[in-house]
Amino acid sequence: MSQRDSFLGGFLLGTVVGGVVGGVLGAVVSSRLTQDETSSEDFPKLKDKAVRRRPFSPPTEQSIEAARRGLEGKIAELNEAIDDVRQQLSSTNGMPKHEGGERAIARD
Repeated sequence: MSQRDSFLGGFLLGTVVGGVVGGVLGAVVSSRLTQDETSSEDFPKLKDKAVRRRPFSPPTEQSIEAARRGLEGKIAELNEAIDDVRQQLSSTNGMPKHEGGERAIARD
């Protein structure tokens, strides 16, 4: 029983000491980081990044159609991959293969 008591006491003491040390260390590190971040050299870098961004333009019908076709192609690829994995798993589990008996989510 005395081992449990000493473990509990050591655990609580370690928690308190670790919390105090971590709090002091965190305060010191954060104060140094905030002093470094407020230097005037960092602000022009941020302004340059904002200028380099592309301006937002509303989508056109052509871009929407191209995106739709691209997504349909990706969906078809995913359906094929799902069918392949399903066939591999069914043959691994000893179940007979079903060719064309199941329908995929989307096909063109």
